[in-house]
Amino acid sequence: MRIDWTPLTAELSLWRAEQRLLPIWWRDDDAIEPTPALDRLTDMAEALHLPVHLAVIPKHAQDTLPLFCADHDMVVPLVHGWQHLSHAPEGQKKAEFGHPRDTALADAERALKRMNDLFADRFLPVFVPPWNRLDPALLPEFAPLGYTAVSTYLPRKNKWAAPGLAQINTHIDPIFWRGGRGLVPPDDLIAHIVQLLQDRRQGITDATEPMGFLTHHLVHTQDIWDFTQSCLATLLDGGATPANLAAGT
Repeated sequence: MRIDWTPLTAELSLWRAEQRLLPIWWRDDDAIEPTPALDRLTDMAEALHLPVHLAVIPKHAQDTLPLFCADHDMVVPLVHGWQHLSHAPEGQKKAEFGHPRDTALADAERALKRMNDLFADRFLPVFVPPWNRLDPALLPEFAPLGYTAVSTYLPRKNKWAAPGLAQINTHIDPIFWRGGRGLVPPDDLIAHIVQLLQDRRQGITDATEPMGFLTHHLVHTQDIWDFTQSCLATLLDGGATPANLAAGT
């Protein structure tokens, strides 16, 4: 697969010329256990020297996963909902925490306890709602439970989702979910990334938010693996720097 990275490298050259900072981070969703795909993901993170923040489904996580993460410093567990089960009303888009329900906060608290039991202090209490949908009414309740941040998709409107709760989103998803789950056409992806960067340069969106790359290792095709590696390498080679989510960036 041949990809023309010129539009992206040209935009990155402007960032360097203007001495702009470009923090980036990598989130990967739906982990429950070590697999060959997780091995591949981790190998890529280590080769890139870019941590991969692994959104773990607490209810289904196996005891073998904390052992795997303990052996790989480049893997940083996050909290991916409770059981990745949609509670959306009929006719609505899938969401586990996207619609009001009486047990939502109890599930979020249960998720944090399970992650503590599994990982102790070796995870970040960042809440990643399945399908990237989260009922805004829940946000003020997350910090009191012990969460420090939430992460969904698209540029954030504010640095803080609620008092004591940072918003750190993802912005680039290479999977064509509505088109067979292969790779989004690379030219479209690159145009999207360039637009994200231009919006930041022009002050349309928050340039201090780490730009997030979102993957799902369990469903990757070879093209998705290849694009992910090349895109992240291009960003890093172009001057982007890994963000420190543990510091609440």
